[in-house]
Amino acid sequence: MEYHKTKDLVHVMAFLGHKKSDNTLLYVQLDQKLFNETQDEFTAKTAKTPEEAAKLIEVGFQLEDTIDGIHLYRKRK
Repeated sequence: MEYHKTKDLVHVMAFLGHKKSDNTLLYVQLDQKLFNETQDEFTAKTAKTPEEAAKLIEVGFQLEDTIDGIHLYRKRK
């Protein structure tokens, strides 16, 4: 289920071709009942170089923050 993977309501709405968010919310409610998630779990990685960052982005990691020049990425498990 797309919402379970991305947790992005707008993406799911476009993915399903819904014109009204009410239809998408029904889909989200179904997802929540099926998976009954209370907490999100992530895998975290760091990148110091553009090459490392590109490799993480290619496998689905998203940039979350930068601390002392180190980029922090995360991806849902």
